[in-house]
Amino acid sequence: MVIDPVARRTDGESVRIAKDVLCAGAGAKICLPEGPEEFAQALARRGRRHPVVVGDDRALLRAVSLLHRERELAGVPLSMVPVGPPETIALSRALGVPTDAVAAARTVLDGGERPMDLLTDDSDGIVLGGLRIPCGDGAGALPGYAAYGAPGEPAVHGATGGVAGYPGRAAAPGGAGADAADPGHRAWWKPAARTARTALSLLATPAAGRWGAPRPGATEAGGGRRGRVPAQRLRLRIEADGALLADLDRPVRGVSVVPGAGGVGDGDAGADDPAGRPGGLAEVVVHWPGEERPIRVRARAVTVSGADFHYRADALVGGPVRTRTWTVQPGAWRLRLPRQE
Repeated sequence: MVIDPVARRTDGESVRIAKDVLCAGAGAKICLPEGPEEFAQALARRGRRHPVVVGDDRALLRAVSLLHRERELAGVPLSMVPVGPPETIALSRALGVPTDAVAAARTVLDGGERPMDLLTDDSDGIVLGGLRIPCGDGAGALPGYAAYGAPGEPAVHGATGGVAGYPGRAAAPGGAGADAADPGHRAWWKPAARTARTALSLLATPAAGRWGAPRPGATEAGGGRRGRVPAQRLRLRIEADGALLADLDRPVRGVSVVPGAGGVGDGDAGADDPAGRPGGLAEVVVHWPGEERPIRVRARAVTVSGADFHYRADALVGGPVRTRTWTVQPGAWRLRLPRQE
């Protein structure tokens, strides 16, 4: 059981409840990491134990990213006990994990493993829940993303291939540089201080990453910026499995890509995951300006190119990049979820 330090600080009671339920129902080794190195070490020393992550979406994404980087993700089923404010566990909830500490802990003991799709990009980043372009909030936001964070909290958890979430600490082994500060992950900061730090980070470090200066367009966890990027009409070339959906001669309002071929909570038919979505494909939606109906297709690979653009992957802003390809990896990881009746 790897208990994220932020969870211990923000909601110690839920952590205690989860720990009591899990220890009463099974033999458990409790790990209390204080930094990314210790988190990585705890995961690496799991032996034959199944890791249980207690924390917010950052903690889940950190564990998935570490296992993906070590190419062990497919062989290690993960369990999750979400702990944190609603906007910081929105991804876990969308994936089907109970957000109540008791229910989530009982799911760890009695639930079943489900294969889950994810997206990988051409910089070895990962996306669990979905991505959208552009990444602005407010009037320009695309439909269907309310579950991934409340307005004003656009990037509360990391998204892709690194180990994020320990402000001010050094990166995990294999990385370089120090962990950049993340205002959304320090619950004890006053709102004014958090707002000021966010503004400074947007002005001073538009491409800063927790691992030092990232390669252009890298989407490592923490490599994206926290904050709003104004929505705009973009001229993008969008291809899905080689089929052209939009070209540079016509502006688009945006594009969204969600693994699982249906989108979170939209009720698509299927039988391969807990939300009833068939696996192996992503739903790609191209939104046009005005009232024109969007284009919806399903594809295994999506390539977006054009002038420098940002994107939001699992609520983290990445970019700017001029081209990026996301590919569905069917059943790439396993998550313990409530058993279906």
